[in-house]
Amino acid sequence: MLFWTLLGIVIVQRGVELAVARQNERWMRSRGAREFGRGHYKWIVLLHAGFFLFLMSEVALFGRAPAAWWPIPAIVFVLAQAGRIWALTSLGRYWNTKIIVLPEAELVRRGPYRWISHPNYVIVALEIIAIPLLFQAWITCALFTTLNAWLLLKVRIPEEERALAWAQNKEGSPT
Repeated sequence: MLFWTLLGIVIVQRGVELAVARQNERWMRSRGAREFGRGHYKWIVLLHAGFFLFLMSEVALFGRAPAAWWPIPAIVFVLAQAGRIWALTSLGRYWNTKIIVLPEAELVRRGPYRWISHPNYVIVALEIIAIPLLFQAWITCALFTTLNAWLLLKVRIPEEERALAWAQNKEGSPT
């Protein structure tokens, strides 16, 4: 019951985030924003959908239950949620699930962005570790931590850095 409740909350949260992202996208595009990384966005969506499906399958098929040490990943998860809210509110209307930038817009350097270039990716990585560990879903944790790290470090973050450089200096071009 706890698993399905937590999973439901996280899935609803993601749905709300997608709705906010769509609103922010419309607002930014109406001001001349450009999108980068269209080609890999489907892989981001697939990774996240696959994470939830794989997690549900592992917990259901193998009868996974909360670990005796569940408070540790639970605390990490709660702190990640606080970090997520901080990161998203710091970006305001500039936050999106896609890489969308406004030419010559001021780079956000408030909130967690004072110290970390991509705090939301750190938060997502923590969630991809903490949620499966809460329920001893070791396979989901290992597989999706690895896939997420590869996708972020090799594809997403380099593309986002290119987009930010373009927005600041008009270097490169949107893809």
